[in-house]
Amino acid sequence: MSYPKTVVMTGATNGIGRIAAIKLAGMGNHLILIARNQAKAEAMRLDILQTIPDARIDFFYADFTRLSTVAEAARAIGAKYERIDVLINNAGIHAFKQRVTSDGFPEMVSVNYIAPWLLTAKLSDRLVASAPSRIVTVASEASRRSKGLTPDADLHDITPFTRLGSSAIYGRTKLMDVMFSMELARRLASTGVTANCLDPGFNVTGLGRELSFAAPLERFLNFLRVGDPNRGAGIIIALAMARIFAEVTGGYFSVKNAAPLILKAPGGDVDARRRLWDSTARAVEAFDVSF
Repeated sequence: MSYPKTVVMTGATNGIGRIAAIKLAGMGNHLILIARNQAKAEAMRLDILQTIPDARIDFFYADFTRLSTVAEAARAIGAKYERIDVLINNAGIHAFKQRVTSDGFPEMVSVNYIAPWLLTAKLSDRLVASAPSRIVTVASEASRRSKGLTPDADLHDITPFTRLGSSAIYGRTKLMDVMFSMELARRLASTGVTANCLDPGFNVTGLGRELSFAAPLERFLNFLRVGDPNRGAGIIIALAMARIFAEVTGGYFSVKNAAPLILKAPGGDVDARRRLWDSTARAVEAFDVSF
């Protein structure tokens, strides 16, 4: 993939997303970043410009717990830019208690899955028109802790959970991401748009934002050299930019040498992926999605 490319990315002001965005800017790519916090976004812009003075960085703002803002940002991006070469769905959250969004969805489901689905749907025409182009979604092997999936129920399940119970819910949203990426690859076959997802591994950056002991734990793990976030950022960049992945689609890759990962059931079930897709389309139909 030759440079520079126009890259739309979410979740770029924190964690591995921030590291990946800075490296992508250093490659000469034009970054279109979707952020929630304007102050953090502007601080990041200044940080990048200090080391890469000619970096091209544009910010749009959306709150992934409010889907109307996601749709608005997508429409604004589609109207402003003639092409999009790469879309990176990276934003995510691991919540330790149930919260319900203003749209009535469980917060983790909205942020980790429905909002990226909606954003991708809104930008799909531009991605197809820009082909060859790529869609990269950050999933997780936490999907193996999901305890299955019932699309119509799980998209709307606002049952309270505890910190201990949160892992299965988080894993379920990541299973949704994997299944979404696989179905997306099938639907975009022959368009020149590839769709792949990845497990970024364990990363200490941004670890457990809702945990009171997250900051000292992160410092301790950094001291032990555990959970290097550069590895997670590296697999994102590879899927987005590397020539070896130019024609690869429908893959799920490990942070460990980009090895292909085996999908946990029902991730490998084509019919289950279609059911999840159809359920999601119904859930967001108020936002005028045509995919």
